[in-house]
Amino acid sequence: MSFVKRILFIQTAFLGDVILATPSFSEVKRLFPDAEIDVVVKKGNESLLSNNPNLNTVFVFDKKAGKFKEILRLSKLLRARKYEIVFNFQRFGSSGILTLLSGAKKKYGFKKNPFSFAFTKTFEHVIGDGTHEVERNLQMLQEFGAQKMVRPELFPSEQQFLSVEQYKSKKYYCLAPASVWFTKQLPEHKWLELIKLFDKDSLVYLIGGPTDFDLCEQIKQKSNQENVINLAGKLNLLESAALMKDAQRNYVNDSGPLHIASAMNAPVTAFFLSTIPAFGFGPLSDDSQILEVNDLDCRPCGVHGYQKCPKNHFKCSEISFLSIKK
Repeated sequence: MSFVKRILFIQTAFLGDVILATPSFSEVKRLFPDAEIDVVVKKGNESLLSNNPNLNTVFVFDKKAGKFKEILRLSKLLRARKYEIVFNFQRFGSSGILTLLSGAKKKYGFKKNPFSFAFTKTFEHVIGDGTHEVERNLQMLQEFGAQKMVRPELFPSEQQFLSVEQYKSKKYYCLAPASVWFTKQLPEHKWLELIKLFDKDSLVYLIGGPTDFDLCEQIKQKSNQENVINLAGKLNLLESAALMKDAQRNYVNDSGPLHIASAMNAPVTAFFLSTIPAFGFGPLSDDSQILEVNDLDCRPCGVHGYQKCPKNHFKCSEISFLSIKK
């Protein structure tokens, strides 16, 4: 393309989806170093992108303020920016409307979006063939010379690293026990079993958001170990990333903290229960391990999991720790 002045990304899904979009931001900045790169994210995820040197403006889509009201508000702001290209990584209708109303000259997105018929160019989004979500996103940029796979990135500030320095006095592990979906969450008794494997002289940090505090506190109390510390709700997202970066190892479900570990290239062991790595959301750290229960004919039972096991046995949660890295 000729000189490109402004490029927009739209990713209004979950925390992990935003993190997995960051390789595309860095690739566009590499390919179009003089372009201003903006992004639209769902309210609550904007802090993930603080300090990101590849981005100019982060627009917040507050769905609770009224979806259509927000679409109209944002579309006015976006049209004023006069984008050459918009890359829509979200497959839901609201993002498709926002793409059309952005006024961008070229509109790229996935065929699954209900408004893809009006996009300039569309792309397949196939889940289950082993293609990673990062690769699915980057395919939209390949005609411009993008690489096929690039690791996600987060950029905690110096102050955020300093704020968690107090927790790094000795060898430590980070455990993120919670998940939005019950069938993606390793059960409490397995976390307690895992904690027993760690050296008592090390520290074990239970991390998560404010809504995860009770779960983490319950695990802490039942562990009966003084070296287990509940930090859920005490750290923001980038402070958690700064802590995970230097952990001896991080232990996570198939959920947001997995992708935070990837973005910090932190050692990670990921537990896949009702979902499978072939869906394309596995860890990308250099030192990564996946543990799962194989040979279950009911697995996977869904792309996102469920609030209860459809078979009422939850056998996929009984993961063996015999080969676990510490």
